[in-house]
Amino acid sequence: MRLSHLGDVVLALPLFHALRERFPSAELAWVVQSEFASLLQGLPGLARVIRFERRAGLRGWLALRAELAQFAPDLAIDAQGNVKSGFALACSGAPRRVGLARTDWREPLGRFALTESASPARGAHAFERTLALCRYFGVDGTVRRDPGLSRAELARARERAGELEVDASTVLVQLSPQADIRAWPLARYEEFLRDAAAHGTRCIVVSGPSERDEGAELATRVGESPSVRHWIDQRGLRELAAFFAVSAELGARYVGGDTGPTHLAAACGLPVTVLCGPHSHTRTGPWPVAAPSKMPSPHSAVRARVEPECAPCFGRTCSHASGPVCMRDIAPADVRMALERVCRP
Repeated sequence: MRLSHLGDVVLALPLFHALRERFPSAELAWVVQSEFASLLQGLPGLARVIRFERRAGLRGWLALRAELAQFAPDLAIDAQGNVKSGFALACSGAPRRVGLARTDWREPLGRFALTESASPARGAHAFERTLALCRYFGVDGTVRRDPGLSRAELARARERAGELEVDASTVLVQLSPQADIRAWPLARYEEFLRDAAAHGTRCIVVSGPSERDEGAELATRVGESPSVRHWIDQRGLRELAAFFAVSAELGARYVGGDTGPTHLAAACGLPVTVLCGPHSHTRTGPWPVAAPSKMPSPHSAVRARVEPECAPCFGRTCSHASGPVCMRDIAPADVRMALERVCRP
């Protein structure tokens, strides 16, 4: 069970692969909120995606309980660690119910349904909690992180990459909804695109349904040219994953905020430059963590040169008198220089 959010669902993929390895004849199901379910549809070895309708209230919980009763699991694993996932774990009816160590729960009250716990995570990053669960089931060392893309999905992505002329000089620029405090302002994106073009870097700006309006506005501001292409209103998480995987094969790079698509890009092999303000890349950024670290990483993190005292706040809203200056003050030139230092995997 890993219900939300997109980045956290991506970070839980290694646990699925570990369970598939540990229990090769088992029938595996994944409980996830409906808005993230499409990433898991078609995942090889996953027998069922059980959708949880979070916004449906009691009706959603009753539907979840009914589907879990029909599936009748012998073992249920909570990879989330909050009260919501704890109730989902209780709904499973499984005799064995495994979860994170007490110290790794975001909301420890949700532990009421556990019968077993993993050992504590070995670091502060969210991915370390997934690794702790993998170790509990006897899978240690290198783990798979990919979404199990098919040949057909990759073939379609290669066609799309050809249309957009993705190559080793390309940077994929992922937009975020401007209402999100983790979003870089559109004016900064515009400045970055012009700066990148002046230095010979080609950019493809990707915007999904949540940031469609931002994508359209940015396309109006900077236009379409050999240096800047736009993919507005991109839909389909597996389509996006396949595009990221093919782009990684072609030597492209990626820029984005600390959001779900950024984690997906990293899991698909793209070197990621993450823009950090209210969050810390050492806790929630792309894995493996950017230097300084004991583990080599193809990723980098860029923060404002002078940050407010409140950063990182790890909040979902901003209380700073001038708004999210921690994101606004990230300099486009610093992002370009970070991209130039990319260490390819």
